[in-house]
Amino acid sequence: MSNSGDRGGRRKGNRNRDNKDSEWQERVVQIRRVTKVVKGGKKLSFRAIVVVGNEKGQVGVGVGKAADVVGAVRKGVADGKKHLVTVPLTRSNSIPQPTVGISGAARVMMRPAAPGTGVIAGGAVRTVLELSGIKNILAKQLGSDNQLNNARATLNALEGLRTLKDVAKERGIPVEQLYG
Repeated sequence: MSNSGDRGGRRKGNRNRDNKDSEWQERVVQIRRVTKVVKGGKKLSFRAIVVVGNEKGQVGVGVGKAADVVGAVRKGVADGKKHLVTVPLTRSNSIPQPTVGISGAARVMMRPAAPGTGVIAGGAVRTVLELSGIKNILAKQLGSDNQLNNARATLNALEGLRTLKDVAKERGIPVEQLYG
């Protein structure tokens, strides 16, 4: 009798934890099989690139490596949650100003777009932008085709964004003075 009561309590606790984590979405961008040459031969493992976001202005990119795919994805999600970036969104769910992000040889150019435009981007950049909550944006990958570097370049570009309120605060002037 006491065992079944314990199980019920545990399930209830997990359900509460799931509700807390349910706001976070995870998307696997790439799973790659990698081998390492060791003394006994080759050791096989998997590398997963995962994008984690809540579609409310927070997004992160994580990388996980493990002997199985599920373990690699789990590690990637944990890594992504450690490296979250907060994105300032406008009323039209776009970005406040044009920006460029760089990671390695990858460059990502982003421009705000009018409402109804949608997310015009490809590959890992599109995944990062969608999970950050951006609905209207124009983006272009330049340079590298590497999925991980393009995702990191996107995060780099999103990190550099500032709102008018932030700029006014840094300069120590009211927001209205920025307009005129």
